[in-house]
Amino acid sequence: MLRIHSEGIAGGLATFDTETPTRSDLDARWLDGHRWVAEVEGKVAGWAALSPVSSRRCFRGVAENSVYTAREFRGAGVGTALMRRLIDEADFSGIWTLQASVLAVNTGSIALHHAVGYRTVGVRERLAQIDGVWHDSVLLERRRDT
Repeated sequence: MLRIHSEGIAGGLATFDTETPTRSDLDARWLDGHRWVAEVEGKVAGWAALSPVSSRRCFRGVAENSVYTAREFRGAGVGTALMRRLIDEADFSGIWTLQASVLAVNTGSIALHHAVGYRTVGVRERLAQIDGVWHDSVLLERRRDT
């Protein structure tokens, strides 16, 4: 998983992170029971996880998703499979809103989110910098059917 996250950092499109987090950093960030790994022929092909958007009780049903696919498996349906699992499990566990903040230049991730039912809420201009360069972020969300 860390190797795939590092690929996302190196590509400059997948994350505002500039250094690969440690396993303990990710464990602290993610919700228990909301972490998935996709394997293809015994090789880790991608991963997805949910993080709380706030520690406030009123937002306990709102989570932010992360999804990463290994370079060699992009376009092969791994990201879609992970997102569908993430959505099913979120719905089952009572999470009513899923959010994602995607770099505007990451058109593949934006298309993936739209394909599985997310909508664009808006663009946050010049949200953060990567190596001194400002980047916009597209805010996407998916709400559970009531």
